[in-house]
Amino acid sequence: MFLKRLRLTLEMIKFEHSVFALPFALTGALLAIRESGFAREAWWPGLVWILAAMVAARSAAMAFNRLVDAGIDARNPRTKTRHLPAGALSKTFAWGFVAGSSLVFLVAARMLNELCFRLAPAALAVVFFYSFTKRFTAWSHVVLGFALGIAPAAAWIAVRGSLDPRILWLTGAVTLWTAGFDVIYSCQDYEFDTGEGLFSLPRRFGIAGALRISRLLHVGMLACLAMLVHSFGLGALSLAGVAAVAGLLVYEHRLVKPDDLSRVDAAFFTMNGYVSVLFFVFWAADILLFPISGRS
Repeated sequence: MFLKRLRLTLEMIKFEHSVFALPFALTGALLAIRESGFAREAWWPGLVWILAAMVAARSAAMAFNRLVDAGIDARNPRTKTRHLPAGALSKTFAWGFVAGSSLVFLVAARMLNELCFRLAPAALAVVFFYSFTKRFTAWSHVVLGFALGIAPAAAWIAVRGSLDPRILWLTGAVTLWTAGFDVIYSCQDYEFDTGEGLFSLPRRFGIAGALRISRLLHVGMLACLAMLVHSFGLGALSLAGVAAVAGLLVYEHRLVKPDDLSRVDAAFFTMNGYVSVLFFVFWAADILLFPISGRS
């Protein structure tokens, strides 16, 4: 019974979509390793704990979001079949999952370093806070973006034990990228949000206006990535990764039109999975194949 509920919980939080943020967090860690010159044998314990921390934090945040929004989801035709509104899972079990995931996150942070552990409660507060923002601000998408965007900076701190302002370009990139694709996704709920009095950019600016803002957010993401390349003195492979991301984002926006949202799922799930994975492949190759000493 426990294993069945755990499986349902992982389905509820869409565990497989951890792929969205993890590549960026791992890129932050690799940039920190590159800067510090750690021996290869020192990488893996830290990377394992970083992975555990990121997955646990996301799992706790997603389950918390489902709990906070359970009543809203029950009234929304698009989401009323989710596990909590449909009764497939109890709120008691979901709260237990939030607590357990949060504990794993805190343990992982403690295993990394003292600063990570001290900042861990603030990180949880940020990712939990997002769930309330659609009730009072149309810019909740940016808050969600920031909740994911802190992952690369956190990974940097996990490796280095301090924060380098340069890594905040990657935080900005992830924040804008996430906000942009969340705006696209939220267009599906324009009518429901309007009827419920919930806040979103589609409700405030209309679907066409929201899609224009989404494009601007993604242009901002690419600008942040370009600044990141410059700040760390990265090379052609990283620039190729930025170009690949740009191409995928252009295609993503072509999938969705104000009068045709039928391909939102493809734009949201498929294309953004490709964005994060391809970004990591190019940047990891640049970081690992061309260390600082190999730059001109």
